[in-house]
Amino acid sequence: MDVVANMQKEITGYLEGAARAAREAGKIRYDTLPDFVVEVPREKEHGDFASNIAMLLAREAKKAPREIAGIILDHLDFDYTPIQEATIAGPGFINFKLRPSWLYPAMESADRADKAYGRSNIGKGKKVQVEFVSANPTGSLHMGNARGAALGDTIASVLEAAGYEVTREFYINDAGNQIENFALSLEARYFQLLGREAEVPEDGYHGEDLVETMEHLVSKVGDRYLDASEEFRREMLVEFALEEKINEIKETLKEFGVEYDVWFSERTLHEDGSIEETLKELQEKGYIYEKEGALWFKSTLFGDSKDEVLVRANGMPTYFAADIAYHKNKFQRGFDWVINVWGADHHGHVPRMKGAIEALGYKREQLDVVIMQLVRLFSGGETLRMSKRTGQYITLRELMDEVGKDAARFFFVMRAADSHLDFDLDLAKSQSSENPVYYVQYAHARICSILRQAVAQNVRVVRAFKVNFYCLDHPAEYDLMRKIADLPGVVKAAAETLEPHRLTHYAMELAQQFHKFYTECRVLGEDDEKQSARIVLVNVTRIALRNVLDLIGVDAPERM
Repeated sequence: MDVVANMQKEITGYLEGAARAAREAGKIRYDTLPDFVVEVPREKEHGDFASNIAMLLAREAKKAPREIAGIILDHLDFDYTPIQEATIAGPGFINFKLRPSWLYPAMESADRADKAYGRSNIGKGKKVQVEFVSANPTGSLHMGNARGAALGDTIASVLEAAGYEVTREFYINDAGNQIENFALSLEARYFQLLGREAEVPEDGYHGEDLVETMEHLVSKVGDRYLDASEEFRREMLVEFALEEKINEIKETLKEFGVEYDVWFSERTLHEDGSIEETLKELQEKGYIYEKEGALWFKSTLFGDSKDEVLVRANGMPTYFAADIAYHKNKFQRGFDWVINVWGADHHGHVPRMKGAIEALGYKREQLDVVIMQLVRLFSGGETLRMSKRTGQYITLRELMDEVGKDAARFFFVMRAADSHLDFDLDLAKSQSSENPVYYVQYAHARICSILRQAVAQNVRVVRAFKVNFYCLDHPAEYDLMRKIADLPGVVKAAAETLEPHRLTHYAMELAQQFHKFYTECRVLGEDDEKQSARIVLVNVTRIALRNVLDLIGVDAPERM
């Protein structure tokens, strides 16, 4: 149950009725009510809800907004409603303060739903694919991949919580130029280990992890491929290295709490004719032309700044051609909505990809791309530099070893994807209220401690529908209930906007409200009625906090 959304609808109905009554009484004139909103004010002192109805009616009614607001309130009967007080504010907002009892159903809903609290069915089973990370399998996962993993997995989780049927997918870039460079880099390391002089190409992969991979190969096959044909040797080296790298990626992501439903190989698009079939379809529809021996896609027809090469003059398809075929494959598999999480360097790729799927007969809005900005890693106040080509970068596994999975995931989701992220290693490791994930987890552990004390004192934790919430009259109690009631709406909003950072913000705000409540309100040792109500309030706080942490992929510890 989303009591906040229900109350917004209820107040909307009150205002519509009052406006009609005022019109019938000849106090205001209008033909049709405008699309006004009832929303939660940013400032607590502005009440529980506020509406802009009077300001939107001003032009047609030919009256000042504040005058219209007064007329509407004169025709709004507060009897038998949860409205305690309604006031006019600013240029004509109507602010509503409600009786605390409007929140009690949320407490019962959270207690009853337990692990399902916050979930909804707005997705109605719509099939969604979330593709994220999709790193080249030529090295270990770095910080950018790590942020993509946390964002993508949390987006998938929140969509599942909103009633969508979600598939998590990793696109393995195991074809094209990067694999050719990978083969040359592996061959150089293989030769070096066996005493043959060789150098890694300048645009190859210089990471020390490739040395380790070739050491593993040498330990198994020795110099078997040393004098083999160049083509066969490189094929064998790549096959061995790809398997090792992909397994490493799978294991690392699993430790990070990310498990995929599908691992899709780019190579299969080349082997099964999907790319040729897609190019043929685009050509038949008139969206491909030839210039300078290459085939070009007319992406400018779909709002892109320039047309894009699909097949080079040497006959080799570009990455873009394979990507179009891949997206066609996604829709052919029955997905209604496709979501990609890409790095900022792919920003320019978005309009041409949307244009390509439109050219294939799909709707642009069926594809959403979440662009994430770069991560800067700090320690001791200094930036830790990263360079994938030279191997001087912090891997996801190293980060988890340093700060743990929970802190890493929470920090990566804490900022909007399109914001640059400064990751402070020292803060992420600290056990203090300054560390947001520690602050939130400590709140959950403290709640569990209270509940254990209650059991130890033979105090029974009863169900929410059995307690008298009317005995709770402290402002901290109301604020905590109000925040618990927000969870269903927060999850819905995060799903609709693909903004998982709403969850971390909510978790921190809920933890803050709980710590304030704990400081100002004694739970155990009160009279039986108030003690029972407060224990239930503490328990539903635990439920809401655990559920939001679960969506982020962060543990909710019972002890710290």
